[in-house]
Amino acid sequence: MAEKSAQEVGDSAGASDSETTGSTVNERALLRKLDLRLLPAVGILYLLSFLDRSNVGNARIEGLLGDVHITGNQYLTGLTLYFVGYVLFEIPCNIILKRTTPRVWLPTLTIAWGIVATLMGIVHDLAGFFVSRFFLGTESGLFPGVVFYFSMWYKRRERQYRISLFFSAASLAGAFGGILAYGIGRMRGVVWENGWRWIFILEGILTVLVAAAAYGFIHNYPDTSKFLSEEERKFIHQRLAADCDSTHDEIFTWDAVVEALRDPNCWLYGLGFHTMSLPLYTLSLFLPTIISNLGYTAATAQLLTVPPYAFAFVTTASIAILSERLGQRALFIGGSAIFAAIGYAILLSNTDPIAKPGVSYTGVFFSAGGIYPACALVLSWPAINVSGQTKRAVANAMQISIGNLGAVLGTQLYRATDGPRFIVGHSFALGYLLANAAVVTILGIRLRRENKRREGIAEEIKHVGEVADWRGDSDPRWRFEY
Repeated sequence: MAEKSAQEVGDSAGASDSETTGSTVNERALLRKLDLRLLPAVGILYLLSFLDRSNVGNARIEGLLGDVHITGNQYLTGLTLYFVGYVLFEIPCNIILKRTTPRVWLPTLTIAWGIVATLMGIVHDLAGFFVSRFFLGTESGLFPGVVFYFSMWYKRRERQYRISLFFSAASLAGAFGGILAYGIGRMRGVVWENGWRWIFILEGILTVLVAAAAYGFIHNYPDTSKFLSEEERKFIHQRLAADCDSTHDEIFTWDAVVEALRDPNCWLYGLGFHTMSLPLYTLSLFLPTIISNLGYTAATAQLLTVPPYAFAFVTTASIAILSERLGQRALFIGGSAIFAAIGYAILLSNTDPIAKPGVSYTGVFFSAGGIYPACALVLSWPAINVSGQTKRAVANAMQISIGNLGAVLGTQLYRATDGPRFIVGHSFALGYLLANAAVVTILGIRLRRENKRREGIAEEIKHVGEVADWRGDSDPRWRFEY
């Protein structure tokens, strides 16, 4: 039943079958075909990306700090360095994508970080740990690259649902990571005393192998994809040309950059992700530590990370379906953030986590179940609301950059001496989630009021690709999704 509902939502995101005059292509069937070919392919790469960036949390409770001779604070600094590399590599990675093709660049990028992830298994000192975490940031090009990739296949109102499903791979990575870490951790004594090295080595090798195979299953753009007929290629080009500005020959201007910087909405998109990135990355990086501090062994803690992530996958997919079906963004982002905030309130209220581990574990379910769907929706928001190629590119960059500042702060909050209650980390996450609910509420109200104001000026235009003098989202004929 859930699969059928998801399929119906995906289909409804497109227009009618007769949108393109004279075409015999069934649009709903074509969308299902695209989803089956594109989403699993890029989804598995993002699953591996999130697995390789967050498995350091699994490695920590398997003896990483002692074997590499680093302190808890130095470990946190290593986590921070990942995001420094993430920010620095993001723009070059996107430039390379535009100069090459998805089939070449996305697998190559995955191989690059897979090699780094593998080499993390043989680090022996602080310098090696720092360098490997920094260069692991090369994976920053994947998410924005895939968002751009989707824009070459799907119409504006079809992307949010697909981006959310794509992001749900992050929660699956957490579930698989816990299972893999449990099994691999039992290899302690094989070559090395502890099993954490094998977590990096085997999962890194898995990434490289899947990436090598991806040269065969990642498709480029519609014009060259062999699984499409010539009529289907023309149909996709016509529907995109009519729907969005991506086919416009827009010339770069600094005025468009300034417009984005002066647009309060662009800053609010960034603040919306900023207030979610801290809870997202503190949960994904420190969940094994949080659970092990409830009094469980490392092996048991690895397994106990699986159910909350599995629950997060269900909530992410379900909220994506409901959001698309009801046409509501702010409501479900803010609602998910409050749901997660309840989880941190439960964690903070438990004054004796070791005596009552079930209470804290329940809080973890609430936290994971709210954080992931909220992140999925907030990351897809500017992709469907900002029009004008340059302005959209700047808005997306602003969102990721502002957002990652929250992640940088988050990496310093869960110190070893703070367990088992982790009051500082949980309090920050709770505050950020409540702030997110406030931010998206303000943004949603702004967008709704602006839509109403524009209704009195001009009728909505959906086929912006057919307008020669299109001015972007400042045009009163544009309507925002809220």
